[in-house]
This record gives sequence, structure tokens and C-alpha cells, in this order.
Amino acid sequence: MTASEIQYRVSSTDLVSTLTARTPGIGGNDGGWPGLTLYRFTEPMAPSWEEIQSLSLGIVAQGSKAVLMEGERYVYDPFHYLVLSRNLHFQAEILQASAEEPFLSFVLEINPALVRKVAAEIADRPTGGLSPAAEDDQAEPGVVSPLDPELMAVVLRFLRSLDSDTDRRVLAPMYVEEIVYRVLRREQFARMLRIAARQSSGTPISAALAFARTHYAEPLTVDDLARQVALSPSAFSRLFREVTGRTPYQFLKEYRLDRARELLLDGRSSVATVSRHVGYANVSHFIREFRARYAMTPGAYVNERYLDARLRGLRRDVDEVP
Repeated sequence: MTASEIQYRVSSTDLVSTLTARTPGIGGNDGGWPGLTLYRFTEPMAPSWEEIQSLSLGIVAQGSKAVLMEGERYVYDPFHYLVLSRNLHFQAEILQASAEEPFLSFVLEINPALVRKVAAEIADRPTGGLSPAAEDDQAEPGVVSPLDPELMAVVLRFLRSLDSDTDRRVLAPMYVEEIVYRVLRREQFARMLRIAARQSSGTPISAALAFARTHYAEPLTVDDLARQVALSPSAFSRLFREVTGRTPYQFLKEYRLDRARELLLDGRSSVATVSRHVGYANVSHFIREFRARYAMTPGAYVNERYLDARLRGLRRDVDEVP
């Protein structure tokens, strides 16, 4: 076994212990740092809806997790970390967890301005003059990469620094910056910089997104959203696309359909009721757009997920037979 492999094993065990001590509750736990959430689950969990507001880093200490976004499935575990971009509404599934070896992980939101700052200071890596306008509008929303010992070590230092008020104030910001540095130094450099280039802290788009998520069931237009942030429709549309990678219309449609899928999985509402709830006056139009996004009708989607849940239950029953 190499020195690197030994270091990884020690660090992985330490991370499990560190997160175990900081996750008293099942599900999400406050991490004691802005944008930091710690997770613990003692059994596999069916897909559920989650949301992030900013560029985020996800690391698993024990177990495994799958994230489904925009038709792509990303799986990560103690050997891989996940970077998520933009403002995303996605499904997350806990694949591996038990009472003896619970699923343990954390998600840390990262200020895009910090990514740009660190990137500019890496003298031996070119930035390529990346800007939002120059990027491919279809850039991937998430990336999975191998977790190396250096990143693991600084993650542990960061989490442990939160135990002391002085360390949290002085050392924690330095460790967050080093986390960004370690990720950028690896193959994530160009990808993470692209993600950061799409986002801009403190822009009016954050307020517009919050308004859209609250009023998505209403017949919103681009003019309505632009009026909320005191921009002209053309300026708003241009800035919205630069920050999110999508047009306001695309965002609203995707958000409404994602919410519809969540309501359908709940199983308590008909297709027509769900259609009205998410802002579609015409059920046929809703079904067409749902099929275009998910490659099946709302009814077929519900039946497929119901069958999947039954099969998972049967497999679990078989596994539990002595």
C-alpha cells in the first residue's frame, strides 16, 4: 500500500468520525458555517427533491448518493466528490446506508467570487479569459471527480475549525479558500471556473429567482420578472442568461415541470390538479411539455415510479429474510 493510500484511509476514517459527532439528527443538520449542511441517514432513501442556490461542493464520508439533474445521473461516494452549479432543483437518492454504517456527507455552498479570486492567483494555470457570454449554454450542471488526500485533509481541518470561535473566525475562511484551491488545481479547474463565471454574487437575478419560485403558478412573463428588479426586459433577459445559463422562459418552464413531477410523486393529486397547481391552464399543453422534458406522460411517469418503489420494497423484504 502506498503512502497516499494510507493517508486516504486514515483521513476517510477521521471524516466519518468528525461527521458522526456533528450529525445528531437524521437528515440535514446545521453545519455551523454559512452554506454548510451535514447529512446522516441510517437507511437508503427514495428520490426526494432538493435545491441549491449557488455553486456547491458535495463530499460523502460513508455510503453513496445519486443526484438526478436535467436528465443526467451523478453518483458519488467516499472516493468521489460532486460539484453542482447554478440554481438547481434536483432529485437526490441515498443509495447505501444502514444503522451500523450510516450515510454521512456534507454540502458546502461556495461564493463564485472566491473561485474567481483563487483562480486569478494560480500563476501557473491559464484562466483562458473565461466569461459567461463565451460559455456553452449547455454546460453540464454537475461534475463528479476523484477525491484526493490533499482535499480530504483540508476538509477535515475546515470542519474541525468550526469547534472553536477563534478558529472559526480566523482559520475557517482560509480553509474554505484552500478547498477551492485544491479543487481548481485538479482537473476541475476549467469546469469550476466556468461555473463561477456564470454566477455573480449580489446580482438582481437572485431576487428574480426567489420571486419566480414563489409565484411560479401565476402567469408570469419576462416583463413581470424584470419589473421586480427594476430592469428593462432586454437587460434582464441578457443578465438572467449570463447568470443561469438559461432564458427566463426556460427556467420557469423547467421549474414548473420539476414541481409538477414532485407533486405527481406525492400521489395525492390528479394530473389535471397538478397541471393547474403549477400554472398550466391547459392540461393537454402540460402533458405535451412534460413528455418533451421527461420522455413520458405524467401518468406513465407515476406508474413507473410506483413500480420502482414496489420492486425496491420486494428486494428489501427478500434481503431481510433470514
